[in-house]
Amino acid sequence: MKRPENYGKDPDILLEADNLTYTYEGESIPALNGLSLTIKRGKKIACMGANGSGKSTFFLCCNGIHRPSSGTLYLNGRPFGYTKRELLSLRRRVGIVFQDPDRQLFSASVRQEISFGPLNLGFSEEETLKRVTAVMEKLGITAFAHKPVHALSGGQKKLVSIADILVMEPELMILDEPAAALDPFYTETVYRIIEDITAQGVTVMTATHDVNYAYRWADEVILFDEGRILRQDKPVRLFSDDRLLAKVHLAPPMLLTLFRQLKSKGLIKENAPAPRSIRELNRCLAPTVSQNAPEA
Repeated sequence: MKRPENYGKDPDILLEADNLTYTYEGESIPALNGLSLTIKRGKKIACMGANGSGKSTFFLCCNGIHRPSSGTLYLNGRPFGYTKRELLSLRRRVGIVFQDPDRQLFSASVRQEISFGPLNLGFSEEETLKRVTAVMEKLGITAFAHKPVHALSGGQKKLVSIADILVMEPELMILDEPAAALDPFYTETVYRIIEDITAQGVTVMTATHDVNYAYRWADEVILFDEGRILRQDKPVRLFSDDRLLAKVHLAPPMLLTLFRQLKSKGLIKENAPAPRSIRELNRCLAPTVSQNAPEA
């Protein structure tokens, strides 16, 4: 079994993928085709790429739902195991929130739904009740604890699907298009919850097509392309590479575009770094401009 070069040497690395391949039954083209990457502990990771580029397949491998055809995944320096016991342990540490909550929710009530994971992992009823009560209060969903999951709105279902995973206190939380099909209120609610999760030190990896969100939120952006990693880098460097963005049909973030335009007109301080928020942009403005610029 091939091991990554830094295997076991860097305690900051939470997850490693070494040359993963995966091909769906009946398909000739692999969904993952030699994919390798490392994810550091406590980081906010935005995964981007066209539909079919391998993001969702990789996520399912990280949670043990799919087993790679070849290659190895490592968690905390140890290779994944696929016995029932090993998979239960893995799914306690690595949780995935699906894009469509209806793929995830199946219990009769919200409380039963959120309780299923801890009980299935062997937690006592007392500990499960404690955890479920705490996570429902945290996400503001206690009011519909006894409601059938099928009767919830799309935004409410999304919150319950996040609670499903959060209740198990994972080391790595994966969210596949967390804001898909949500209205503005629930989009902002989900984004706020993600911020709260990362503030607690949980590593979060999310798939998104929103370059503006990825630019302002992520510590690193990973570009997927045809089952491989095209680039893994800090947002400013990655989104400043116009040739790379053109290759994957992405437009640069609006804030970065505005910064470049202002810089070309001499309205930005010399050597100012690219900003990742409006507040940072205001600080980049040349003195004669910044005096009249509102803070945000």
